[in-house]
Amino acid sequence: MEKEVAEASRRFRMLAPEERVLVAVSGGKDSLALWHILAKLGYQVDGLYIDLGIAGYSDRSQEASQAFARERGLTLHVVSLAGELGAGLDELVRLARGKTCSLCGTVKRYLMNRLAWEGGYHALATGHNLDDEAATLLGNVLRWDEGYLARQYPVLPGEGKLVRKIKPLVFLSEREMAAYCLIEGIRYLYEDCPHAQGARSIVLKGVLNELEDRYPSTKISFLRQFLKVQARFRPPEPVELHDCPGCGMPTAAAGLCRFCRLKERVSHGAAA
Repeated sequence: MEKEVAEASRRFRMLAPEERVLVAVSGGKDSLALWHILAKLGYQVDGLYIDLGIAGYSDRSQEASQAFARERGLTLHVVSLAGELGAGLDELVRLARGKTCSLCGTVKRYLMNRLAWEGGYHALATGHNLDDEAATLLGNVLRWDEGYLARQYPVLPGEGKLVRKIKPLVFLSEREMAAYCLIEGIRYLYEDCPHAQGARSIVLKGVLNELEDRYPSTKISFLRQFLKVQARFRPPEPVELHDCPGCGMPTAAAGLCRFCRLKERVSHGAAA
């Protein structure tokens, strides 16, 4: 599995030996195993944990991440969503009246990129595995969402204040990651996010698992064949970005970026 990660890094030109990488960790098996593997491969790698303020769950996931780093002498950066935005995820959902998973993805992507850029890291690594990527691909194909298909790739190049995004576990399954953690003695949080119950991604993973049981190698074949033609979905011209007038980070939106707009909504909601 370590060889698989090294090969993915080489094949997709994810990392150079001298580059610094920040791994986004949640306390779960995939992100902690990825951190462990990249460290074993000799990369300069630190961790980032975002405390989302999910009652009960965030405390346990943070402790799992901190225990992992402490036992191995690794550096873990911890940032609080409430400190950055003025509200944790539970409160944000109430104030912004949006879908939980969508809001969570928005704030995490913003904070991960900004903190990686501010920290001078060359790349931001996430623990998306084969099951995650195959389910995402199936969802994008069912909606025929060409915008998302254009961006679904193991590496998203960095430019300016956008840090390179990499997914070194792209060809490794959830079962393989669980087995690796057992073999390597990696203690992780077993429970899923309470907001994930009933999520579309869970349903899509279930469909793919049924197909995999009946037709082995369905997931890996589905993803590999897509990656061979993924370039066809990329737009001829890159999306035009500008600096957000609120925080200075890049955004395709006119005016404030979505994070700053959420911050304003939280501020107005708290004052009401």
